[in-house]
Amino acid sequence: MRASRNSAIVICILLVSALAVAAPAQKRAMTIVDLINLPPIGSPEPSPDGSQVLYTRSDADWDENGTITHIWRVNADGTGSVQLTNGERGESSPSWSPEGGRIAFLARRHGAEQTQIYLLNNNGGEGVALTDHPTSVSSISWSPDGEYIYFVAEDEKTEEEKAREKVNDNVFAFDETWHHRHLWRVAVDSGVTERITEGDFTIAGGSLSRDGTLILHSRAPSPLYDDSLYSELWLMNADGSGARRLTDNEIPEGGAELSPDNNWVMFVANSGPGFDFYYNDNLFLMSASARPGETPELMMAGEPFEVGGATWSGDGESIIFSANTGARQNLFRVTVHDQEITQITEGDQSVRGWTYSPQLNQIFFGVSTPTNPGDLWMTDASGGVPSRITHIFDFIEAKFLLPRVEVVQFPGDDGVTVEGLVFFPLDFEEGTRYPLVVQTHGGPASSDKFSFDSSSRYVNKLTAMGYMVFKPNYRGSTGYGDDFLRDMVGHYFNQAHKDVMAGVDFLIDKGWVDGDRMAKMGWSAGGHMTNKIITYTDRFKAASSGAGAINWMGMYAQSDVRIYRTPWFGGTPWEEDAPIDQYLADSPLLEVYKVTTPTLVLVGENDNRVPMPQSVELYRALKSNGVPTHLYVAPRQGHGWRELQQRLFKANVEIDWFERWVRGKDYEWEKSPVHPKEGEEH
Repeated sequence: MRASRNSAIVICILLVSALAVAAPAQKRAMTIVDLINLPPIGSPEPSPDGSQVLYTRSDADWDENGTITHIWRVNADGTGSVQLTNGERGESSPSWSPEGGRIAFLARRHGAEQTQIYLLNNNGGEGVALTDHPTSVSSISWSPDGEYIYFVAEDEKTEEEKAREKVNDNVFAFDETWHHRHLWRVAVDSGVTERITEGDFTIAGGSLSRDGTLILHSRAPSPLYDDSLYSELWLMNADGSGARRLTDNEIPEGGAELSPDNNWVMFVANSGPGFDFYYNDNLFLMSASARPGETPELMMAGEPFEVGGATWSGDGESIIFSANTGARQNLFRVTVHDQEITQITEGDQSVRGWTYSPQLNQIFFGVSTPTNPGDLWMTDASGGVPSRITHIFDFIEAKFLLPRVEVVQFPGDDGVTVEGLVFFPLDFEEGTRYPLVVQTHGGPASSDKFSFDSSSRYVNKLTAMGYMVFKPNYRGSTGYGDDFLRDMVGHYFNQAHKDVMAGVDFLIDKGWVDGDRMAKMGWSAGGHMTNKIITYTDRFKAASSGAGAINWMGMYAQSDVRIYRTPWFGGTPWEEDAPIDQYLADSPLLEVYKVTTPTLVLVGENDNRVPMPQSVELYRALKSNGVPTHLYVAPRQGHGWRELQQRLFKANVEIDWFERWVRGKDYEWEKSPVHPKEGEEH
């Protein structure tokens, strides 16, 4: 009996243990830190035989207050994932040699000031520097025979510049202290570099023909952003000889590529049928023997989507491209002869970072959905069911509670159909009204799509706290046709802000939203929209303006970008008979006296896109008028905040602000997970 009783006890213990092991862990809501810790992956590069795929992975390092990117390799069937590099500053741009035995990548190692090309044997070992260029290397590409690697690099400083640096003579001429970027190649066996282009121009992009004999490239007057408007396509031999110009216009051509037979040129440009400026990005085709002034052919005329990256199929009979259709981004194929369009991927998703292998006729790509930030997939370019390669983010659905996401359509103020994404609170119950956070995307020539949300907008945190989140694709967004996009031409704030409010009223009418508990936030163009909204209505109880413009005349002069803004107002603010009235009409500063909404203001100290003075003007105006406000400036940062602590601060301070003014609650800030270094106390 005793033995039997002991056996029964043992069995019970084993059963309880087994049940404990088998019982799934209880899911929890995501935190801001969880979102920051998710490692972005990208740059999928299949081996020549398609058996393996390289990719990059960027992991958060709280001790270093940043992310570090390394190169990984995985078998195409998803097995055998392994980290290949582990440099102290990370690596990027992995690229297989044509025979598949070596991998080229970019890195800055061993205290070097410049980024160089490294080679790594696919069987293992340490990466070895191939170049020792005086300036940083970028945009690497193997020649088809594996003899050379082509790259772009900035011209070296002059002897006069070096001499001035030695004596700390650091005065510079604004918008004039830059160096051209030119094309080089390095012999893989010897490491000897050879300059391919030279002259008073900058290489703004380029691609090697598939047979390695020609280089199609773009030449701009300077590396300044606005001079991309004056870039033109050129074609030359692979050694730089025989260069001739193909285009003559004021449209920046992007992603230009020669057809496999070298007879045709394909490129993407934000141009319309008349090859004029400021449209959805469209696909164009022209003869490789074209003369400057000849008008390229607009393909797929009348289609409402925005074309992303594009490339020729292996046989040159079609072009593969990604397309933004508003709330989704997928892969498509169009035949060159009759322009028949076939959709390759489908779903409520956003295809990102894709690569096409002509010899395999396969596409390798990342897919971001509301439940997965971007695992890698592959599919046959002719169609078929995609197969998944990586499972890096499987843990998300298993571990976390995630919000329901729906696309909604509603009539704008003028009756035009507008679309947006709604993220439901985790505890959503029909018949209950919830506080709302309205988030407007940047661009404005962009759109919010089905994808996994970032730490900068922390939707998963907000929905866990009981907020509904609304992302409207207001007028000016891409993927809805040129008329929708060009509503901003001649008047930035025409229907855009009314679209936002029409969407808010739609959600209130649905019975989902409590109209007395709403907040508004956005960054860049989303910040412009916040600044407009708080002068247009007092219905929001709190707002956060991130890197937003308030004074369009000052913004036009201060920013590093003007080419997209000139069409909005119908001219520059300093030309004869300048459209000053329109600049003023579209500047929230003109009506900032109306603002009563408590508003946070955030900006990067070194933001060239929407410079800090714009945020200072808003802050000074609000403070002077007695509106609750704070201005937070991130040191060292440009148009986006990159440091982990700054990203955590942004989310914490905005949520704290919303909780205080929207719901009258205190908020407990999330703590940094940084590990104290030896001798430090936290």
